Amino acid sequence: RGWPWEHPLRWGGLIDPSMFTVVTKTLTYGPRRGNLRWWNPFRCVRFVRDGVVNAVGLTNPGFRWWCDEIGPDVRRRKVPIVVSLLSDDIAELAEMARAVSVFDIVGIELNASCPNTGRDMSNAWKVIDACHAIKAASHLPLILKLSVIHDHRTILEQVGDVVEAVAVNSVPWRIAFPPKRPSPLEKFGGGGVSGKAVQNLTWTMVRRLVGAVPVIGPSVWEYDDIARLRALGASAVSFGSVFLRYPWRPTLFARRDIAERKRS
Repeated sequence: RGWPWEHPLRWGGLIDPSMFTVVTKTLTYGPRRGNLRWWNPFRCVRFVRDGVVNAVGLTNPGFRWWCDEIGPDVRRRKVPIVVSLLSDDIAELAEMARAVSVFDIVGIELNASCPNTGRDMSNAWKVIDACHAIKAASHLPLILKLSVIHDHRTILEQVGDVVEAVAVNSVPWRIAFPPKRPSPLEKFGGGGVSGKAVQNLTWTMVRRLVGAVPVIGPSVWEYDDIARLRALGASAVSFGSVFLRYPWRPTLFARRDIAERKRS
């Protein structure tokens, strides 16, 4: 339903969650403090030119809290929801996938590419094992969220039969910008950059993945980006940083897109 300060936009119809599939904030096995503080959310999120850099670090209350407090209410909300999960432990991931699958959700996302955890996210075989563990524990479609630094070819050769689609995550600051340009979130490790500022990297990844697996195109910043991603072969598009900076845009984009499709 959006952050509290966005509720007036929802009440006024400028944000319409029912038009989208909502991906939850990533859940870990136990509560994770991360870097986000409710009284000062922008300590770990900053706007940059044509994008956003964040170092939230997976702040979340843990998957059991979600199962107790949110899962039972999903059906009444009538908004399609994908639950995003992450754990270094394969057994934990399987347990989490099994637990969230009893609720009225439409899929599970494995967030294998958060740049703000201090972990090595480049191990292809750990990603492969995690995908198979989740799929063995759940009947739901699995979305794999990868980074531009992953060994995509090795991963997809091994999980192509269990992954429904691949999403593309934010880009580590050190990859997005020259070394001499310090991140405004340097104290948190630099953070991950999303939005138009990294389209050259994330859209190149889309081109490489198309044909091997359905791809959810990232980095939408203006309406025409939807058509550009479709032209690249993306099967769907995601709205992330643009929603944070201009929360009304995705709903306006979706309405315009629907109208144009009806006319054509």
